[in-house]
Amino acid sequence: MSDTAILINTAVAVLATVLLIVKFKVNPVIGLILGSLYLGLSTQLGITKTIETITQGFGDIMVEVGLLIAFGVLMGSILNQAGAIRRLVEKLLSVFGPKYLPYSMALAMSTVLQSIFVDVLLVISAPLARRMAPKIGPMGTARLATAMAISLECGIIFMVPGVGSLAVAGVLGVPLGTMLICGLLLVVPTVLLATMVMSFIFRRGFWKPERDEQHVFEEDDFPQANPSGPGQISRIPFANEDEQASAVKLAVGQERKKETPLLLLFAPLLLSLLLIAIGAVTEIAKIHNGVLELVGNPVVALLIGLIGTTIVGRGAIGQQGVEAAITTGFKESGQILLLTGAGGSLAATVAAAGLGDILGGFFSASAVAPLVVVWAIAAVLHIAVGSVTLSAITAAGMLAPIAPALGLDPVLIALAAGAGSLFMIHVTSNTFWLLQSLLGQTVRGALKSVTVGVSVASVIALGLVLVMSIFI
Repeated sequence: MSDTAILINTAVAVLATVLLIVKFKVNPVIGLILGSLYLGLSTQLGITKTIETITQGFGDIMVEVGLLIAFGVLMGSILNQAGAIRRLVEKLLSVFGPKYLPYSMALAMSTVLQSIFVDVLLVISAPLARRMAPKIGPMGTARLATAMAISLECGIIFMVPGVGSLAVAGVLGVPLGTMLICGLLLVVPTVLLATMVMSFIFRRGFWKPERDEQHVFEEDDFPQANPSGPGQISRIPFANEDEQASAVKLAVGQERKKETPLLLLFAPLLLSLLLIAIGAVTEIAKIHNGVLELVGNPVVALLIGLIGTTIVGRGAIGQQGVEAAITTGFKESGQILLLTGAGGSLAATVAAAGLGDILGGFFSASAVAPLVVVWAIAAVLHIAVGSVTLSAITAAGMLAPIAPALGLDPVLIALAAGAGSLFMIHVTSNTFWLLQSLLGQTVRGALKSVTVGVSVASVIALGLVLVMSIFI
């Protein structure tokens, strides 16, 4: 088949997938598989070869990241059940104060909290941010909403164990330790610089509270994460004030007794990330040590973290609480695993169709910086599809076959695709509507804090990736 026919059929497959997802509301997993089927059959791979390629692509990506995603989500679910997110945000406020809360909160949410399923993280942290916004000043809502949007989206696509970063690394074959180190080097300056830029333009009149903010929530407007947990007092009538005071003292005493230190709750997760980083460093330095190679393996490291989190969780919320969290985690990880696997199927089909050789010749002959083109492809896909993870996986899958021809380290392609997938988050994104409603913004306000804020982060991340390409 001619190069032109392959390019046309690939474009049709991608556009058809986008239309199925956006226009006809087909589940993204089904849309990706249908797109893969069309591409394989239209490029004359044959029925048998097409199906084999799709199933093998799904299986290969699961081998790479399946257990990693499951372990990460389960750890996050236990931490959420233990109230770790709420306590961490409150701790950040007490340590750094209102002035620096947007920056400290953005750093925490984009790094150590990325094992938490993003919608859960947002629903739990948004009410806390909403109550703290007035303490920051007249731009409090704008600054916190922007910091949360930037950190959530950047973290999920750049920072291990964010599901987007795991998926993109798996598609491109990037060692997870390398993705962790390079992602951390990218996400920290990106979220800080983007939050700083948005704070600057908000103070220059970009944010209009009277038009960009709506109903001011009261504390009772928000559902409690664990109304029956330790220290909560049931709303039942008391015989007299002495009886009520005794109940309050008993509940407070139980909470103090059972409250697990915050550092201890996060210690297993931090240990697993440290072990992955150590494994990457020993590999780069070519240090051969059996013990370090074992515990530094990402699967083993995250398993150690999950076991540790489970043990700590039992002391914090009891065995039943841990079991409930694990059940929730399995439900959350299922859809992520299917989406990631379907993305792997599309990537394998694109490679089998021969698109890699064609695009490799285009990139080598193009005067445009390849990383900029990678960013642009992911950005266009995101504007069409509305999903950061899906657009990054699709872009990475299209470009995986030509990674060797570009002469670039695959981690740079992964980061550039991730940066592009952040551009123009808008009304097709679930995160957009959650931030708009939970933080008391109008749609106009959310377009400023979410769409503009994360787009600024996208451009900043691209610039930083181009700088990193000088050294990698």
